Amino acid sequence: MNDAPITIDGLIISRWSRAVFEDMVAGGLSAANCTCSVWENFRDTAEAMAGWRRRFIEHADLIRPVETVEDIRAAHREGRVGIILGWQNLSAIEDRIDFLDFFHALGLRVAQLTYNTRNLVGSGCWESRDGGLSDFGRHVIGRMNELGILIDLSHVGATTSAEAIEESVRPVAYTHVAPRALKNHPRNKTDEELRAVAERGGFVGYASYPAFLPSGGDATLDEILNGFEHMIGVCGEEAVGIGTDFTQDQPLEFFEWLRRDKGDGALCVPGRPAVPKMPEGLARMSDYPNLIRAMEQRGWPAARTERIMGLNWLRFLEEAWTPSTAASIVASPTPENHTKWRKTHA
Repeated sequence: MNDAPITIDGLIISRWSRAVFEDMVAGGLSAANCTCSVWENFRDTAEAMAGWRRRFIEHADLIRPVETVEDIRAAHREGRVGIILGWQNLSAIEDRIDFLDFFHALGLRVAQLTYNTRNLVGSGCWESRDGGLSDFGRHVIGRMNELGILIDLSHVGATTSAEAIEESVRPVAYTHVAPRALKNHPRNKTDEELRAVAERGGFVGYASYPAFLPSGGDATLDEILNGFEHMIGVCGEEAVGIGTDFTQDQPLEFFEWLRRDKGDGALCVPGRPAVPKMPEGLARMSDYPNLIRAMEQRGWPAARTERIMGLNWLRFLEEAWTPSTAASIVASPTPENHTKWRKTHA
């Protein structure tokens, strides 16, 4: 039996290797939303997800796939890391909403609507003019709601995010963000934006990525806890968790690729790409226990620490991933269900 607290990270985009998986296990990580698509199209994303199937076989002693909350609990009991397959963009579905069903069947459980710039769904946070959700985007949200794919708005523009929050019948999430009240950065969210997600039953993962923190690469664990406490004050203790945005072992060219529109276009994020210096004490994924100790030293009650480290995510994902009746109708293409579907979408 694993006596360590359940630890769930809302987003990691590291360079995957056995060494990284060993660090995740050493840090006591129970599960993480692991990015497998950013700018990729349908085929490249399918290949990336197939690559994860190979990793699940080759590194079965360290990692296992996650498609349900019970898979996270099982990973925790086994001392392995549950891998939640997630996207940071919807470029992979191209112009086909039914591709969501295909990727959901492959294990997709979290998807960000846009990444920094505009796509067919809406606008990202670095787009010069945020035009909001497209009609296609509204239909995409409807199908994600039905399938139980969590909608992530972390890199999404303010107008598109606000419209997505209103459009979605399920709670949504900022899986990896920091408060703009503590640092004025386009990727950080205002208190009003954070509150809008929480008030609709949504969730916020706090990002310890240095660009978003007041002291940048000189940030300390105390500064990270200040960010958590600000978010808790805005959103409530049960709506906040971890979303580090770890980029462990990624090379310099990876960060330039992220900053370019669609991966190879104009620079959409200003400044020179650089490999970030992660905060002291939370520099690698083996360092999660340092964060727990810092919470204890800050005088947090054990119940708060356990919620923020993972129990809040666990509760929220159970609700977010439950497919709707409409999704089961499509999954079972009988003549009767086809009639029900047509009536539902007439």
